[in-house]
Amino acid sequence: MSSGLAVLCLLLLLTGAQGFGILPGDSLNHLEITERAILDTAVQVCHALAQAEGTDFSFPTQPYTAKSVAVACGAPKSSKSFRQAIIFITVMNVRVDIRHALNASFHFDEEMFVQGRKIITEGLLAIKANIKQENFEAARQKLGEICHPTQDFYSHSNWVELGNKVPNANLIRSDTSIGNIADESRATCRNCDGDNCTNNILEDVIEGQILTSGYFGIVPLVSTKPKGKCSHGGAVDQTSTIEPKGGINKDTFSASHGHLHTTAANLAIAATSELLQNIRLDAGDRPFLQMIGISKRSSKALCFVIDTTQSMSEDIDAVKSVTSSIINSEAGTEDEPAAYILVPFNDPDVGMLVKTTDSTVFQTVINGLSASGGGDEQEPSLSGLQLALMSAPPNSEIFLFTDAAAKDKQLKSTVTALIERTQSVVNFMITNSSALNRRRRRDDRQLSSRISASDAQLYTDLAQTSGGLAVEVSKSELPKAIGIITESSSSSQVTLLQAARNPGEADNFTFIVDETVTDPRVHITGRSVRFTVISPTGESQQSGDSTGSVITASTSAGNFITLRLKKQSGRWEVRMVSADPYTLKVTGQSPVDFLFDFVEASQGPMGGFDVLDTRPRAGVNSSLLVSLTGSDTATLTEVALVELSGSGGIRGVVETQDSGNFLVLFSMIPSVEFSVRVKGQNVSGTSTASEVFQRQFSTSFRSSNLTVTADSNSILTPGTPYTVPFSVMTNGSGGNFTIRATNSRSFDSTSPTSLILEAGKDANGTVTLTAPRNTPSGTDLTLTIEAEAAVGGDTNYIMLRISIINPLTDFTEPRCELIQLQANCSENCSMSTWDLSVRVSDGADGTGVDRVSLQKGNGTLNTSLDAGNENVTLVSYSASCCDADVQLQVVDRVGNVGSCFYTNREGSQSAQSSSTRVRQPLLLCLNTVMLGFLLMTQLGLR
Repeated sequence: MSSGLAVLCLLLLLTGAQGFGILPGDSLNHLEITERAILDTAVQVCHALAQAEGTDFSFPTQPYTAKSVAVACGAPKSSKSFRQAIIFITVMNVRVDIRHALNASFHFDEEMFVQGRKIITEGLLAIKANIKQENFEAARQKLGEICHPTQDFYSHSNWVELGNKVPNANLIRSDTSIGNIADESRATCRNCDGDNCTNNILEDVIEGQILTSGYFGIVPLVSTKPKGKCSHGGAVDQTSTIEPKGGINKDTFSASHGHLHTTAANLAIAATSELLQNIRLDAGDRPFLQMIGISKRSSKALCFVIDTTQSMSEDIDAVKSVTSSIINSEAGTEDEPAAYILVPFNDPDVGMLVKTTDSTVFQTVINGLSASGGGDEQEPSLSGLQLALMSAPPNSEIFLFTDAAAKDKQLKSTVTALIERTQSVVNFMITNSSALNRRRRRDDRQLSSRISASDAQLYTDLAQTSGGLAVEVSKSELPKAIGIITESSSSSQVTLLQAARNPGEADNFTFIVDETVTDPRVHITGRSVRFTVISPTGESQQSGDSTGSVITASTSAGNFITLRLKKQSGRWEVRMVSADPYTLKVTGQSPVDFLFDFVEASQGPMGGFDVLDTRPRAGVNSSLLVSLTGSDTATLTEVALVELSGSGGIRGVVETQDSGNFLVLFSMIPSVEFSVRVKGQNVSGTSTASEVFQRQFSTSFRSSNLTVTADSNSILTPGTPYTVPFSVMTNGSGGNFTIRATNSRSFDSTSPTSLILEAGKDANGTVTLTAPRNTPSGTDLTLTIEAEAAVGGDTNYIMLRISIINPLTDFTEPRCELIQLQANCSENCSMSTWDLSVRVSDGADGTGVDRVSLQKGNGTLNTSLDAGNENVTLVSYSASCCDADVQLQVVDRVGNVGSCFYTNREGSQSAQSSSTRVRQPLLLCLNTVMLGFLLMTQLGLR
C-alpha cells in the first residue's frame, strides 16, 4: 500500500457507496490510486529529463514516497511541496464524493457517459490553460476533481466485464465515441443469485460490447431506476432491492462485483497515469513537475509590496540593493524563488502588479522604481498587500515597505483571511516618517514623528498572524534589517517556536533543537527587551553580555534583534523580561516539518469528513489531519493548539493512521488566536535511537461562531455572468451582519452588503460577477465572501478558486507534412549526417501550433514560423546517421497533442511520416505497466 494516503481515509465515504474503497486495507481507494499514479508518473518524467540532459538517475526504492521521489528527481527540498500537492489533489478527489455524491455524472452512474466525459474534458482543458498561466494551485484543484470520475468509470461501468484490458482513452477526448452506450430502454441486468452477482449482466450486453453502469439512490420508497437496468449495489443503494436486484460496482472486494476490484483498480491507476501523461505532454516536463510540487527552485515566491511616495526614496534604494543581493545569492539554487512579484502603491492608487520567473526582469523592474507624490499621512498599504496575497502562490514570503499608516484599515479582516488561507509570511519593514517630505493635511509644517503606536499595531497584528515580523527601523538601518531577515530565509526554514506578549510581561519559553536542525536563530521584536538564553547543557548568556558561548552572533536594527545560537541538540530556554509588547520566534533549517488541515464531518447525504475552507467553529470539538514531511521514520506524539499571546493551549488526542499521517481530535477550539505546535520522535542520521523534535506552524488561526458556505462550478466563461450562491449561519446572537465579496481580479460584481441572521438558521445570498470577454484562458480568480457581526466583531469567510476558461472549438491535433528528407549516410555512420524538413500546421480552424519538441532523437532541432502563414511552423532537424529515428511531439495552443515519426533506416519508406495521436503509443506503454501491476498482485509483490 502506498504511503501518505491512510491519513486521508476519513475523507472517504463511510459507506463506500460512491467510490473505490473506504479504509486502508486490501481494497484500493481513490487516494491510493491517485497517489500511486502521481508518484509513478513523477518518476517517469524525472527519468526522461535525466536522459535528455545526460545526467544519472537512480530509481527510488519501492514503495515510492514523496521524499524518495523528490530526492531521485534531484530536488530534495521539494519533498514538502510535493507531499502538499499530492494531499491537495487527493483531497479534491475525495471531495467529489462529499459535494457531488448524488450527481451521477461525476461517478459515471446511470449511464451518464457523455456527461461524465464532459466533466473530464472540460477539466482537462482548464488544467492545461492554468499551467500555461502558471496558476498551479488552480490546476491541482481541477486535477483532483477530474481524477475522481476518471477512476469511477472502471468501478461503476461494465468496461472491465466487457473484457477490456486497457483504459478507455476516449474519456479524455471530446471528439470521439466513448463506446456503444446502452439505449435507455435496453435491459442490461438480471437478478443476482442471492449474494452472487458475478453473472448478473445480460449476455447480449457482453457480446455486443455495450456500455452500461449502475443506477444509485439513497431515499427509501422514492429511489427508482428504469426497467431492466443494473444497480450500483450495496446496503445504501435503495435501487439494488428493485428488480433486477443486486449491483455491479467494484469499489471494494466485498462489493457486488468485488471479484473484479483488482482489475478495475489497476485500470484506474493506468487511466489516471494516462491523464497525467496527457497533461505532461501539453505542459512540458518542467512545468508539469512544478504543477505537482517538484522543482529545483523553491515553491515560494519572493514578493515586495512598496510604498513609492516621495518620502520613501531611501527605502526604495535599499530594496534595489537587497534585491540584487538576494538574486545573486539564490540564483541556480533550490532556494531561488519560484516567482518574483512586485506591487507598488502610492495614494490613491495601487500600481500594476508585476509577476515574473525571470530574476533579471524583476531586477530591472525594481531598479526602475522611483519615489514621487504623496503628502498624506496614510497610504493604501493593505490594498497592495491584498493584491500580493491573491497573486502569490501559497507559503510565499512577502515584504511590505512603508513609512505611513494604512489608509484602508477596513481591509484588515480580508487580509487576515487571505493570510490564513495562503499561509504566506508577511514581514512589515516600517521606517520613520521623513521630516522633509511628509506633511499632514494642509499644514506645511515639517514633521519628525513616527507612525503612531496604534497604527503600527495594525501591522504588528498582521505580521504575528502570518508568522512574520513587524520591524521598526530608521531609514539608514533598513538595509541591515532586510539583510538579517533574508539571510536566514530558505525553502527549508522551519519554525520551532513562536509567541507574542501584549502587554509585555516576564515569561519563560522552551523549545527543542533536534539533530536535523541547522542554523538555529532567535528573532525578537520589541523595545526595552531583556533576555537570557539557556542551552541544553545549562550554559546561559544574557542580553547585556558581550561575549559568551551560547550565542555565536547577535545583530540588531531598530526594534529587531536576531541571535544565532550554537548548534546543540536538546531543550533550550529563553527568559524574556519587558514591560513593552514583544514577539519571539525561533527558526532553523531542517527537512522535517508538518502539514495539516482542519476537517469536519460532512453534512451531505453520504457522511464522511471534509477539509474546511473557512475558520473552525469556536467552542466545539474539531479534528486535524496532520502529515509529517521530510522523514520516512518520524512519528507524532503530541499536537497542541497554543495561544499566540498567552500561555494557554489545548492538547489533542493523536491517533496514528499510517506512514507519517495522523488524525488529531480536540475537545474544543480556542476562542483566541492560536497556532498549531507538534512534537514527535525521529530517527536521523546513522543512529537507530529516536530523538524528540518540535515544530510550530507559522500561520496563526482564529475560530468563529459564524459559518459561511458556498459552492459553485469552478470554471467561469468570459463575458458570461457567473453566480455563486452562499449561506451564512451564526451559533451566537442573531442580528444584522455585514457581507463583503471581493475578487482578486477586481471584476465587476454584485452581492448583498448585509444579511439578517437568526441564531441557528441559514440566511442566503448570491454573488454575481462577470469576467471581460478578452480575459486570457487559464486566468485564475479568488473569490472571498466574508460575514462580520455588528457586535463583537466576529468574522468568518470562505474562499473559492475559480478558473476562467474560453470555450474550446479546436479538437484536432496539429499535423506534420514532410518537405524533404536527405540522408548521405556511409558505412561509418558517425562521420555522416541526415537532414529533415517538415511543415507543421494546426489546420484552417485550429488555434495554431504552440510547441514542437523532440520526443525521440538526439539531433539538432530548429523551428521558425512560415513567412506566409503564421499558423504554420517550419521544422528542420539534423542528426548523425547513427541516430536513425526521430519522433516529433507537436502541441497546439489548447493542448491537443500529436506525434510525427521519421526514419532514414535502409529499406524504410523514408519519405513517409506517420502523424499519430500520442495516446496510441502511450496506451501500449500503460498497458505494459498495468499488466505488470496485475502480475505483481497475483504474485503477492504489491
